[in-house]
Amino acid sequence: MGNIVAIVGRPNVGKSTLFNRLIERREAIVDPTSGVTRDRHYGKAEWIGKEFSVIDTGGYVKGSDDVFEEQINRQVELALDEADIILFMVDVTTGITDLDQGVANLLRRTDKPVILACNKVDNNKLRLDAAEFYQFGLGDVHEISASNGGGTGDLLDEIVAHFEEEVQEEDELPRIAVVGKPNVGKSSLINAILGEERNIVTDVAGTTRDSLDTHYNSFGFDLKIVDTAGIRKKKKVHEDIEFYSVMRSIRAIEHSDVCILMIDAEEGFQKQDLNIFYVIEKNKKGVVVLVNKWDLVQDKDSNIVKKWTDDIKEKIAPFTDVPIIYTSTLTKQRIHKALETAIEVHKRRTTKIPTSKLNEVMLEEIERYPPPALKGKYIKIKYMMQLPTHNPAFAFFCNLPQYIKEPYKRFLENKLRSHFNLTGVPSHNAWPAPPASGGRSVF
Repeated sequence: MGNIVAIVGRPNVGKSTLFNRLIERREAIVDPTSGVTRDRHYGKAEWIGKEFSVIDTGGYVKGSDDVFEEQINRQVELALDEADIILFMVDVTTGITDLDQGVANLLRRTDKPVILACNKVDNNKLRLDAAEFYQFGLGDVHEISASNGGGTGDLLDEIVAHFEEEVQEEDELPRIAVVGKPNVGKSSLINAILGEERNIVTDVAGTTRDSLDTHYNSFGFDLKIVDTAGIRKKKKVHEDIEFYSVMRSIRAIEHSDVCILMIDAEEGFQKQDLNIFYVIEKNKKGVVVLVNKWDLVQDKDSNIVKKWTDDIKEKIAPFTDVPIIYTSTLTKQRIHKALETAIEVHKRRTTKIPTSKLNEVMLEEIERYPPPALKGKYIKIKYMMQLPTHNPAFAFFCNLPQYIKEPYKRFLENKLRSHFNLTGVPSHNAWPAPPASGGRSVF
């Protein structure tokens, strides 16, 4: 299971700029408009071969100046609960503000590693000014410039130095995570599956807390269910729901093989659901969408399931090859179907396709519909292979990989899915460059 790094601090210190630099996604650069991109708050980063998750808490703070302090405190408290490492950002050009002091007061109470990053240090005079932040008593002040990358290498060295060595799991049982926004019925589903009240179920959004594994061996199933279970104090239930949902789900997702994403039939597929779906896809986990409370849907005409399915697939595009099951944890309708489907997705996720079969099928498809010529140059795909990864990934070898456009890549992925049944499994395809050019292009 990976490490989670949360970037905290008051608004306008450069959290989102540093976030984008860490995940190396310049197209996610800050935009003040809410919901501009799906991935502006969560991403994967890598340094010296170590991968970790990064959460930009700043994107979730909304409201006017007079409510900033309360909202920032909520985000910091939740980050302290969920993250492994806290990256506290301040701005050297403004010095210490009351909001900075308030965040520092919260961080001094935690036993988790806190790394202090002083941003916008672009010259020697500002380096001297950065010394002011030592009075927080949070250890060394890391002087950085998120905009140009200055000092970020040393900062990353410090971050990965706190990572614990990951213990390889010897247990090969499939890990099925039940995830979703608060109060969609996650614990009710697990109680219905297990046939006991192992998890406390209430109508208060956010009653679950720590990630637990439960071994389930019944009705022909043998698997681990990854859930977040426990009591969360009511006074802490008022976090921003979007931030709460993603933070609550990340650890369970990273700790799983396949995720059952539960949504509420009374509310439909919402932004919070999409954010969690994106985290699943980003982590290359298998996914089954489970529409709960289906018994409460009124006016069930013959086309209602198709309408719902089309709506969900439109929202999760372009990765739409996902099983969608309509259920009710109250009536236990199709709950075992959800488990059966999750196990099927797990088998697909671990399937290895023989190279000879892969080439036989795909080269025929490519010959029938070759990649479009570009600038008078003809592209020839010569060979393909499945890469030795934990999830399906395929390499395509051709003479001009840089000329392969996104629509054709999507065409190839769809053909792979239709021929080799990869429903519910995110895939990854690489285009190694020809030997003379060096490097490769990956999408």
